Amino acid sequence: MTCLQLTMAVMLNMLGSSIILMPTKLAEVGTQSILAWLVTISGATAIAYTFAKCGMFSRKSGGLGGYASYAFGKSGSFIANFSYGVSLIIANLTIAISIVGYVMVLFDWNLTPLEMGMASIFVIWLCSLPNIGGARFIGRLSHFSNYGILIPIIILTVIGWNWFSVDRYVGAWNPQNLTPFEGLSAAISMTLWGFLGLETACANSEAVENPEKSVPKAMVLATIGAGIVYILANNISFGIVDNAVLSRSTAPFGLVFATMFSPEVGKFVMALMALACAGCLTSWQFTIAEVFRVSSKEGYFPKIFSKVSRLNVPIIGIIIILLLQSLAVLLTIDPRLEQQFYILKDLAVVTNLVPYLLAFAAVNVILHREPVNNPALVRRTTIIASFASAYSLYALYACGPNAMMWGALATFVGIWLYGYAAKSLEIKGKLQGNE
Repeated sequence: MTCLQLTMAVMLNMLGSSIILMPTKLAEVGTQSILAWLVTISGATAIAYTFAKCGMFSRKSGGLGGYASYAFGKSGSFIANFSYGVSLIIANLTIAISIVGYVMVLFDWNLTPLEMGMASIFVIWLCSLPNIGGARFIGRLSHFSNYGILIPIIILTVIGWNWFSVDRYVGAWNPQNLTPFEGLSAAISMTLWGFLGLETACANSEAVENPEKSVPKAMVLATIGAGIVYILANNISFGIVDNAVLSRSTAPFGLVFATMFSPEVGKFVMALMALACAGCLTSWQFTIAEVFRVSSKEGYFPKIFSKVSRLNVPIIGIIIILLLQSLAVLLTIDPRLEQQFYILKDLAVVTNLVPYLLAFAAVNVILHREPVNNPALVRRTTIIASFASAYSLYALYACGPNAMMWGALATFVGIWLYGYAAKSLEIKGKLQGNE
């Protein structure tokens, strides 16, 4: 991929995995959620900056796992890759659920929980087929499908003000009478969810042209671009549709455009955004396969995940991942589609923050071990990494006790599994010099 293709792919990973259901969840908190955006954009920018510097100075491959290995050795690298892989598997289920939710509204379908689960499985398998074409093809597909989300959002942010009501926006400030801290905590996991994906530039670093320069630039540009889109799109929507109606919708942007124009236009937007979200799911499925492939090359995961086709695509690994995801869909079926989305979303955030924190903790070691002859840069990077860590810890708290419990359990499983990987690494001599 080129730098532009990577930037667009990372933006799509962030936008497509969250934005199409985001107004519904934030409407429950009210328009005071804009405060959470200010906090999260600051935190996400700090995260992107820290990862950008890690990408510039690190000499180890493997993305987040490579960064973590500076401070925690092979064990930290394994836990980072394992937790990140679990997070992506869960996150992709929420994307598939989002697509199914939009399609149900689009065609006025009333599916049973089992039918919704089977539809989600079908979507996951269908969106994985394009990965056979390889990294360059996925970059082009992501670049193209991104417009399915960007075009409606651009239209909304440019002309949506004509339907915007200040009174409606102000009246929806705090519908549940939450305290400022409660409102911030209730919205923070959803706003952070919108930025999960900025690290995919690291995960796909081996499939990018000139990764030393392209990866940091793509992360920062994609984060800034997504932040602007999120604030405008969500807050304009709150001033167009009544808060009570928006908070119950499974296709909020379709509802917004139906209110602005007509039900037919709303359905067209639903179809367009569902297709774009499918492109996002395709890109995410490619990222999962890359994480498992790189981990397999390092000796962490079974060798079967590193077997590739002539286009360097781990097809067998993709199929195994799809089988795991299909099982996970069946195990998490819920009568309320949006409730299933929120539960899985919080769990994905928790498991995704584990490799984040491991990488942040390794920043000082990276800056010390690699030749960084700029004291001011070292000091600035250390401070920003500390802020990113503090924000991530707060986000973990905001996800709630249930998500924290299951996320911790998944991490403990990873620690246990590392014992088996460590034996294999010891036999191969790869644990020698482990720090």
